[in-house]
Amino acid sequence: MTFADLGLSDELLRAVTESGYDTPTPIQAQAIPSVLMMRDIIGIAQTGTGKTASFVLPMIDILAHGRARALMPRSLILEPTRELAAQVAENFEKYGKYHKLSMALLIGGVQMGDQIKALEKGVDVLIATPGRLMDLFGRGKIMLNGCNLLVIDEADRMLDMGFIPDIEEICSKLPAQRQTLLFSATMPPVIKKLADKFLSNPKSIEVARPATASTNITQRLVKVDSRKKRETLCAMLEAEAVSSSVIFCNRKTTVRELNKSLQRMGFRSGEIHGDIDQASRIAELERFRDGTVNILVASDVAARGLDIKGVSHVFNYDAPWHPDDYVHRIGRTGRAGASGVAYTFVTEADAEAIDNIQKLIGTKIDYVEGAKPRPAEKAPEDKAPVDRKRSNKDGEESRSKREPRREKPDRSAEKPREERAERPARAADQAPARPRRDGRHDDGPDEGWNGPVPEFLNFGFSN
Repeated sequence: MTFADLGLSDELLRAVTESGYDTPTPIQAQAIPSVLMMRDIIGIAQTGTGKTASFVLPMIDILAHGRARALMPRSLILEPTRELAAQVAENFEKYGKYHKLSMALLIGGVQMGDQIKALEKGVDVLIATPGRLMDLFGRGKIMLNGCNLLVIDEADRMLDMGFIPDIEEICSKLPAQRQTLLFSATMPPVIKKLADKFLSNPKSIEVARPATASTNITQRLVKVDSRKKRETLCAMLEAEAVSSSVIFCNRKTTVRELNKSLQRMGFRSGEIHGDIDQASRIAELERFRDGTVNILVASDVAARGLDIKGVSHVFNYDAPWHPDDYVHRIGRTGRAGASGVAYTFVTEADAEAIDNIQKLIGTKIDYVEGAKPRPAEKAPEDKAPVDRKRSNKDGEESRSKREPRREKPDRSAEKPREERAERPARAADQAPARPRRDGRHDDGPDEGWNGPVPEFLNFGFSN
């Protein structure tokens, strides 16, 4: 089967051919004809199967006829993350270059001004994250009663991120007579309930078991000591033929620290996580795409929004907390029929997480030995450690000049305990008031208490 057999227009087929594709993937072959027939769709497909094109291509042909009106988008695509929204926008630009369709991207992290201007002109395709869409709707900058085609992408990820109430509210503001396409890698009960509520007689398409990993990806587990993760990772990056790699961490702080460490060791690495603004994220992804950096350290913000060909390895530096995230993480490699390798570091605390992952994907993952870290360089043998004690000419040990001999204190003149106990009180009474500390003055390191003497020290202890 070819794309020409799916009923797409000649202009669209030309754009697809120029993009280097001639044979549709299973999800595309099953979804595109049904979408063109204006049917509701539930698509269950793992990441990397060409799911995005399965709704982008027919939408372009459907929207080719008609005219957009100000503030009233004709179609709406909801994405859980900025990266996924940007990826879908790139697909529309690539495949729709021979169609005169207008598009707007509503995502957080960027100024609203340009987005509002685009909406005022009218758009055929609106690609949005739920948060920014609800924000602009609340400001009266957008109306949804003219939207006749809705796509809910990565619905299970929407659930994880807490967007389901927003999606339900958005759906309630759309026309009742509309076409709805819902795509998800898994189908938990909450998503099934959402589909039953807002889809009308949908056609279900499932091209792989829910939450299964691509057979093109070789999956391996690596037992590591939690204190030696970084050394093991660096050794594996050097030992493996890593042309392009994504390293996933659970925390943003771990992403930052690991990236700095890799750069200090000479690796060409970059980072992407939730604290980075949108412009910097896009710039970092472009550096990764063009090969300026070949290692990208990322949090789960990139697990579903990163579509880059040629990623040879995925390293789960931290085992994912949610089993579903494992499937999406390793799906960054082995895309478009290519092969890839995914390593997951396993510490003693990760046993339960790994069991949940293997239950979800229905496959047992084999353990392998990680590459051994390079041994630390030994000091030259001719440089013996210098002893502080030196021998004089007579063979007697004498201390260096830096450590003068300490004389034993003469305790014969010590005064009675009662008299000694009174000293702090007299010193406190006679001491002048301490000047107010100037914040600009550096008092040096804290070497102990130097404030006023507490009152309890004024009293001695008697038997």
